[in-house]
Amino acid sequence: MNNPNALLHRRDVVNELLRARSELLVIAGLGAPNWDISAAGDSPNNFPLWGAMGAASMIGLGLALAQPKRRVLVITGDGEMLMSIGSLATIAVEAPANLTIAVLDNERYGETGMQKTHTAAGVDLAGIAAASGIRTSRIVRTQAEVTEIRDLAHEGRGPVFAQIKINPEALGFVMPPVDGSILTTRFRQAVLGDDSLYN
Repeated sequence: MNNPNALLHRRDVVNELLRARSELLVIAGLGAPNWDISAAGDSPNNFPLWGAMGAASMIGLGLALAQPKRRVLVITGDGEMLMSIGSLATIAVEAPANLTIAVLDNERYGETGMQKTHTAAGVDLAGIAAASGIRTSRIVRTQAEVTEIRDLAHEGRGPVFAQIKINPEALGFVMPPVDGSILTTRFRQAVLGDDSLYN
């Protein structure tokens, strides 16, 4: 029986989500998700958001719609997801089969002092996603369930939404490139090919 209060370690979660990632396109919400995907291994298929809080899910949606043959995984935090909660309705209506959103829910605003977010008071992001119309939506509390989300992100039919309960631990920074033009150029090339710079 699962412990209803179990908390996972964020980098174990991200390492599993990105295991054998192949050509998976990854959008990371600002702050700790950036460091997490970088700790798992920098890749041209990563697009870490250095700013634009609240934009990760909608950037992921746009990318999934523009690239229907590519798999898209958004890894973001609960604070950012709360800021863009309305995006779940749009994602449900558009229903991209190639989009997965994984919310690393530590119930904290990690970038501003670890103040509690609304999920600490019981706000159910997975429930909101399900009520919006995202049929595959769940709260994740075990590493085995993380593997299930990983498999859905790589092979399943989306959209998929996972609210993954993690420990509010502070980990060392593993920085992605900080130059926005470098990140944009290499991601564009990864998505569209080398010829994209000349079109």
